Amino acid sequence: MQKEYEKQLNHFYNPVHTVQGQGAVRELSLLLRQILSPREKVLLLAWDESVFERKVFQSLGQEFSLLSHCFTASNPTVEQLFSLYEETKEEDPQVVIAVGGGSVMDVGKSLCCLYGREISSPQVLRRIIVEKDYGVPRTRWIGVPTTSGTGSEVTCWATIWDPQEGVKRSIETSWNYAYAAIVDPDLTAAMPVKLAVSSALDAVAHAVESYWAKGSNMTSKVLALGAVQVIMKHIDCLLSGDQQAHEYMSQGSLLAGMAFSNTKTTACHSISYPLTMQYHIPHGTAVSMLLGPVLKINLENMKNVYPLLRALGAENAEDLDKKIQQILQRAGIPSSLREWKVDHSRLPELARQGLTKGRADNNPVNLTPDMVEHLLETIY
Repeated sequence: MQKEYEKQLNHFYNPVHTVQGQGAVRELSLLLRQILSPREKVLLLAWDESVFERKVFQSLGQEFSLLSHCFTASNPTVEQLFSLYEETKEEDPQVVIAVGGGSVMDVGKSLCCLYGREISSPQVLRRIIVEKDYGVPRTRWIGVPTTSGTGSEVTCWATIWDPQEGVKRSIETSWNYAYAAIVDPDLTAAMPVKLAVSSALDAVAHAVESYWAKGSNMTSKVLALGAVQVIMKHIDCLLSGDQQAHEYMSQGSLLAGMAFSNTKTTACHSISYPLTMQYHIPHGTAVSMLLGPVLKINLENMKNVYPLLRALGAENAEDLDKKIQQILQRAGIPSSLREWKVDHSRLPELARQGLTKGRADNNPVNLTPDMVEHLLETIY
C-alpha cells in the first residue's frame, strides 16, 4: 500500500524567481540589490556589445563593480569555456548576469561552478565536467534571455560541446539554478525570423519531450501543454512579422523551460546532438524535424496523448510532421537532412552517436541504433 501511494506522488522543484513581460528587464537592479551590497562584483556576460549600451545595463555600473564581457560563439566548447574562465577568474564576481541565447547562458552558469577552483587546462576542465566534480557554486547567476527557445534561464544544467572528443557534455547540479530569470520579450524583438522560428520550435520540443518523458509529472505536464499551446497558436503571427508574437513566444519558452527543468529531454534532443555538432544544423531546427517521427514511435507507450495533439493542433504524428515541415519552409529553413548536406552514408554512425545517456534513456520507448537510423531516414 505504501509503495502504491508513493507512485502517486508528484515532485516538482524550481527555485528560480521569474519576471516575465514587456519591461521586465527594468527589475534587474532591484533583484541585484536583494543579494549584493554596493560595489560588489558583477560579471555582465552578453552576446553582443550593443547590450552594454542599453541604459538599464549601464546603470548597474553606478551601483556595483561591473565587468562587461562578450561571448559570441554558438554551441560553446570546453576550450572556449576554459578561455573565458581564464580571462575572468581574477575578478571572482559574486554574480554573473548572462544576457543572450542559450549559448551565453550555458557559459554563464558554467562559470559559476568553476570560480574559486584551480583549473590549469582544458583537460582539467574536461575531467571536472566528466566526473561532475563541481561542489557548491560560490557564484550566483541571473538569466536574461534574448531568444525565446532554450529555457536555459530556469534550468540547472548547461550544454558544453566537446568536438575534440566528438561528444556533447553537460554541466548539471541542482545547486546551480539561477537566482532569477528576467524574460522580457522586448529583448527578443530584433531576432531574424529564421532564428525566432528555430528558437520557438526548440521550446516546443522541450515541452513535448517533457510531456512524454519518463520523469514527467502532473505539474510538468500542465506547464508543457501550456507552452505548446501558446507557441503553436501564435507561430503564424511570428512568421508574418507580428511583433506581438514575441510576447507569446517568451511565455511559451518560459513555460517549456519550467517543464523540462524537472524532466529533462528525450530522444529528439539526443538524436539531434551529432546533427548540430557535425553538420551545424541549428539546434531548434534539428530537434523539431524529429518531433513527428519520434512521436509516432512513442505513441505505444504514451498515456493521455490527445491533450498533447490538441495543443499541437495536429491529428496524429504524420500531421505534426507535415506541420513542422511547413513552418520551417515558410521561414526559409531547410526541412530535411538532404537539404542540410548530411552525408547519407553516415546515417548509421549518426544513429549510434545519437543515443546519448540521460536523454535517449529518458524516452518512453527504448531506442536501438537501427530504430534511430530509420528515424533519420524518414527526415532525409
